[in-house]
Amino acid sequence: MGDQRSLAFIDQYIGNLKQYEAIAIDVGDQDGLRVDARKLHDILDSYGIPNACEVYPGTHTSAVAVQFQNFVMPFFGRNLCSGRICQ
Repeated sequence: MGDQRSLAFIDQYIGNLKQYEAIAIDVGDQDGLRVDARKLHDILDSYGIPNACEVYPGTHTSAVAVQFQNFVMPFFGRNLCSGRICQ
């Protein structure tokens, strides 16, 4: 998502994106993708597509293990289910 053109095509995928149960975006506050990640979050919100957006301190790869533990796994824990626990 390096520039405005990369988000220009999102409208054609909104129908597909609405089929997802959950969408998460995470990005570092020093990441070159932070502006486009925020725009993507805003676009999804404007279409009423539930999504989570987390901005963490650092670059694209800063504290990957911490992000995985504190954001990714809890996100999946809230949004995935299997077997008898599914509702």
